[in-house]
Amino acid sequence: MDAVSESLAEVRARGAVFRQTIMRPPWALRMAGGAPLTLATMVRGRAWIVPDQREPVPIEVGDIAVVRGDAPYTVADDPASTPSLVVTGADYCPGAEGVEPASGPARTCGTPADGAPVLLSGAFEQRGELSERLLRALPDVLVVPAEDRPLPSVEVVAEEVARDRPGRQLVLDRLLDLMLVSALRTWFDDPDADAPAWCRALNDPVAGAALRLLHDAPAHPWTVAALAAEVGVARATLARRFTALVGEPPMAYLASWRIALAADLLRKTDHTVDTIARKVGYANAFALSAAFKRLRGTRPSDHRNPEPRPRAG
Repeated sequence: MDAVSESLAEVRARGAVFRQTIMRPPWALRMAGGAPLTLATMVRGRAWIVPDQREPVPIEVGDIAVVRGDAPYTVADDPASTPSLVVTGADYCPGAEGVEPASGPARTCGTPADGAPVLLSGAFEQRGELSERLLRALPDVLVVPAEDRPLPSVEVVAEEVARDRPGRQLVLDRLLDLMLVSALRTWFDDPDADAPAWCRALNDPVAGAALRLLHDAPAHPWTVAALAAEVGVARATLARRFTALVGEPPMAYLASWRIALAADLLRKTDHTVDTIARKVGYANAFALSAAFKRLRGTRPSDHRNPEPRPRAG
């Protein structure tokens, strides 16, 4: 399995928050739900994603915006619009001017109106639903244009959100998974996109072969010489080609890959730190802890049990 597949294989929404919001211009929503990853698209109308301390990003009908991180941001009809409402994990349909309270069980905020802008958004509520390496690779805001046809269609998702049918939550969870995976595949496949270097390098006969060996057997006691022998090139050739395409030397990449795997295991399993260390290629918990501290600035135990962050709103 390549790194892209390995990162996306762990994507699994559970009880995802999925809503459509019918707006009355002018409008601006402060999104402060604390979700590590949110997807947004416009069913009708145009919007801007306005991250704090970042340039605004426009989204048109059918575009999919993938917004990373749990820092608040704004979605608005204009970058200059001042948010009048704060959307939180506890109150997704705040009642105030611009958005009306939801009525009934359907996950629609606001009252339907001809021509009114409609924002559709879904959030991965739990960090454990996502690969740590995937989260770290994403830009703050990634927009995949509608013409690239990420699946499923916006119309299909909007219809499922609006209808109260048996099994709706399970269907919405899988639709959110599919939207994210489809958007990321489109991003990875675009040669002009700022996708991670390791994704682009997978197509190279030298660097790609080395990457697959590291991904398939991270616990193996690799050296550059051993890796070069497996790939069938000289040590210097591998080191030069790998560093040029991936952006770091093979052993530095291996260390970061091992720590990314360890980070996922710490969050998603109850294995001891010593067991995890051996699974990813370290001799013991002390060695993993030292590497984790060097690369992540924290201890494995702190990563497994992070301090709870207060939610805005």
